[in-house]
Amino acid sequence: MYYVTEYISPLGGMTLASDVACEKITGVWFEGQKYYGGTGDHEHIEKNDLAIFDAAREWLDRYFHGEKPCPDELPLAPEGSAFRQEVWRLLCEIPYGEVTTYGKLAAKAALNLGRDKMSAQAIGGAVGHNPISIIIPCHRVIGADGSLTGYAGGIELKRRLLMHEGCRGIPGI
Repeated sequence: MYYVTEYISPLGGMTLASDVACEKITGVWFEGQKYYGGTGDHEHIEKNDLAIFDAAREWLDRYFHGEKPCPDELPLAPEGSAFRQEVWRLLCEIPYGEVTTYGKLAAKAALNLGRDKMSAQAIGGAVGHNPISIIIPCHRVIGADGSLTGYAGGIELKRRLLMHEGCRGIPGI
């Protein structure tokens, strides 16, 4: 079960989700994005007055007003395999206003997981299933050629988020 509430961002409506203990953010999704609501079969119960939602709204407000809040300022609990957890942890290391590639993330993940190599496609799958949009900054991952590939909220939304963060020199921005 998730508790959920709505957040209206400058880029559209979003749903925030918390764990049943109301202590951690488990999801942040734009309306209509791929994998909306997570990959589990969780019941969603609206509950607007949780302290964790107030903290997430404040974080998002700061982000959309041009501040650079860090993912570790909020207690996050995305659901996923150990591999996905590692990829999402690496996403949190990408600085505001900067990007990396799927290939570079694959090299880091392989090193951290004690593997010789890892495919960029495997990383892409984990990045695409990130359940905590913006806060875990999956929008900061681009193709090796600089293209704006793969974003569950759509390429236009990815472009707008990167523009908001001041990313320049990327095709399409």
